[in-house]
Amino acid sequence: MRVRNLAVTATVAALAAAGLTLPMAGSASAASTLKDDFNGDGYRDLAIGSPDSNSVTVTFGSASGVSEGRSVTVTQETSGVPGVTEPEDEFGENVISGDVNGDGFADLIVGAPGEKVTGKPSGSVSIVYGGKRAFTSGGRALNSPADTSGRFGEAAVWTDLDYDGSPQLAVISGDNWYYYSGSGEDGRALGLEVDFLPEGVRLDGMISGNFKYKDGVGFVLYGERADGGAYTAHMHGGVGDYGYEAEVLGEGDDPTVTRDAATAGDVDGDGYDDLITGDSRAAAGGKGGSVTVRRGGDGKFGAPVTYTQDSAGVPGADEAGDGFGAAVSAGDVTGDGLADLAVGAPGETVDGVSGTGSVTLLKSVRGAFTSGRAWHQETAGVPGVAEEGDHFGTSVRLKDINKNGRADLATGATGEDIGTTRDVGAVWVLRGTSTGLTTSYAASFNGTDFGVGGTGAGFGRTLR
Repeated sequence: MRVRNLAVTATVAALAAAGLTLPMAGSASAASTLKDDFNGDGYRDLAIGSPDSNSVTVTFGSASGVSEGRSVTVTQETSGVPGVTEPEDEFGENVISGDVNGDGFADLIVGAPGEKVTGKPSGSVSIVYGGKRAFTSGGRALNSPADTSGRFGEAAVWTDLDYDGSPQLAVISGDNWYYYSGSGEDGRALGLEVDFLPEGVRLDGMISGNFKYKDGVGFVLYGERADGGAYTAHMHGGVGDYGYEAEVLGEGDDPTVTRDAATAGDVDGDGYDDLITGDSRAAAGGKGGSVTVRRGGDGKFGAPVTYTQDSAGVPGADEAGDGFGAAVSAGDVTGDGLADLAVGAPGETVDGVSGTGSVTLLKSVRGAFTSGRAWHQETAGVPGVAEEGDHFGTSVRLKDINKNGRADLATGATGEDIGTTRDVGAVWVLRGTSTGLTTSYAASFNGTDFGVGGTGAGFGRTLR
């Protein structure tokens, strides 16, 4: 394979740390109102999880986007970060952010569902504190509760689930979900209702949003049943009754649900979050995968609308193995107030090269997605070369990194080779404009730029 000419070389900052205590819910304070601004400079930052190499790299946003030298890589070997790196930890499988300790700086929240702690089920969540010198003030680890089969930290969200005006952390394991109510609980996980879950389910993901009530948060949990069928459910309420009114959105071979990926965003501008799910495995007899949109509304979801690469306005063709829908992210790329949709298809064949992968940006037109464009390594201006097994589009994230009011696209390719080293992985960032994405000032970087190298490093599997 040919050597990539990737555009950005990053410097990994030196880290020092001191341990701190951790209240699990904090009041708003001065530095930044952005829940993913780790250094308080007013720009959103991009976190890149690489669980195959047990690391998270944060590239700090700026007016020029992500830039050389503005980055930190965090592992369990970083001074002040709890734990010890072990091959099976999967540190970085799930990455979110929020101001956990109430100091006005976003903190990095990292799931490691494979973590082994003596006497406990598998899994942990690490909180690494942000600040003016982000990730130099230590952190805290939350271990797996006893009442679960393990894989605690598979997914998490940071939101105000008890309506007290201050966000909390909610975490799922393979068969359960929990929240942390505040400093008075001393980091203790409180279980939420799980009677609605089918026996033997393995939960893989969770998102939250104002789907049915503008002033109340709902949760969507998804994963796989014991028989291998997909499972997706929504619930709303408050602490003490989340789960009692669970709505199963679909299961089994229903193509409108997911075990792969989900995102939330207001695609039609009505003030409710809409739910978008991806079905990369084409469970109901399709070929290359699909995405389904359920519009939020007053007390209920709208009827599901499903898109494939054979749908009008969606580029490409519905072909077996494309994996369309393996990753999804909603965000307003054009600045028109409506959330657009990025869809990863890491198995896509491009110019006869199988498995090189692509990402499709679908623009919202009054809540419908009938206009789109595909991006890949053979698109003019995108750094790199399309090669077999790159899996461009493994992960996608839409967020405004340069603060111009338009979401930028970040996407990962975990199969990207660097020189003769296989599957190091790489990430690209394309800027958002009023007309969509542009390759002008496109940035790209790979795992070796951040010291996350070696065969199978899988840099960029998770983006936040």
